[in-house]
Amino acid sequence: MSACLSRRTLLQGAGASALLAGVGMPAIVKAQADAVRIGHLTPLTGFLGPLGEYAVMGVKLAAEEINAAGGVMGRKIELVMEDSVNPQTASAKAERLIERDKVAMIIGEISSASGLAIGQVANRLKAVFINTGCNSDAMRGANCNPYMFHIEAANSMYVQAAGQYLLRENLVKGKKWYSLTADYAFGHDLLRVAKKFMEAHGGQFAADELVPTDAADFSPYLLKIRQSRPDLVVSNLAGNQITNFLKQYTEYGLQFPVAGFGFDTVVAWGAGKGNFSGIWPLVWHHLVDTPSAKKYVDAFQKKYGKLPDNQSWGDYNSLKIVAQSMNEIKSADPQKLAEHLRKGAKFDVMKAREAYFRAYDNQMMMEMYAVRAKEPAKMKDQWDIYEALGSVPGANEDLEIIAPPKDGTCKIG
Repeated sequence: MSACLSRRTLLQGAGASALLAGVGMPAIVKAQADAVRIGHLTPLTGFLGPLGEYAVMGVKLAAEEINAAGGVMGRKIELVMEDSVNPQTASAKAERLIERDKVAMIIGEISSASGLAIGQVANRLKAVFINTGCNSDAMRGANCNPYMFHIEAANSMYVQAAGQYLLRENLVKGKKWYSLTADYAFGHDLLRVAKKFMEAHGGQFAADELVPTDAADFSPYLLKIRQSRPDLVVSNLAGNQITNFLKQYTEYGLQFPVAGFGFDTVVAWGAGKGNFSGIWPLVWHHLVDTPSAKKYVDAFQKKYGKLPDNQSWGDYNSLKIVAQSMNEIKSADPQKLAEHLRKGAKFDVMKAREAYFRAYDNQMMMEMYAVRAKEPAKMKDQWDIYEALGSVPGANEDLEIIAPPKDGTCKIG
């Protein structure tokens, strides 16, 4: 899959059809002009590659459904898709998508470092970028900008989602945590937020270790954990770091409780049956009990033969939001789109309550979830790895109580 997607690919539009049919250049140009072109940038290689593949599946399904329903303002959506690779490449490709390929806006990314780079390009060229996988609070703070929107939750929201259940199980106050943290922008930011939460509730760190993103052998860390005997082992890891950690944690036979503050379902599926344990937060999961969630799960399974994950959810819903908004404002103009998104437009994102982007930092306000790993004996199959613990905030609570603080560092408006 990634091999064919690592090249620049045109999908879902008349331009692609003309190209495949071998039609001459004038016909291609005309077809492109008739389509609404949307850029999609996400990592398809490296430690985040497994997540990027699901992002691609989600956005392609959304484009198919939108086009089947009449497109945007009567025009087809055409995806222009790229592997973002790393921050430098992501920045160059974002600029090329906007200036050369004339995309109306960009969706995607998972790496916070690359997302920041794309956001800077979007701001400079005044094109909307909807972040579907970058968690860093700093992107909603000092590094925010008017054209960068976030359907992905911030680290603060993930910490609050898991933290509420850790508090209920008495795993914070007076407890010692041993954390492993991905050594890049996302991990550093998540560790800062997790420490703030823990200290506010009377806990302390036994140790915190920075783990290189290409680390595959966790034995040095696991030996230290065994010697430290913490009350809780905390993962601030990312991508296939989590898969490798979970597998090796089980192999070492460690019995200390595990929890995570950043999480993607795919990396736990990748760990294999019996290797997943603990309490983890999610922005969405396939067990969410709403009509639109069930419809999405069915459509995804029918197309791909597997369950959708949280990353596919973000890219799918982002394109749906863009199509809905462009139809409502009857324009693909990026400045009009940005203004519409920031004015409090409500969107069905497969949750019990509608979501909206708050004007302060362009972060989507929405429910978060926590899940608990199932015991292997209770799993129906390799995908049945967790049970839903519930949503945060509660049904009668303001959605903004879990959001990054409005501390004045974001200067959008």
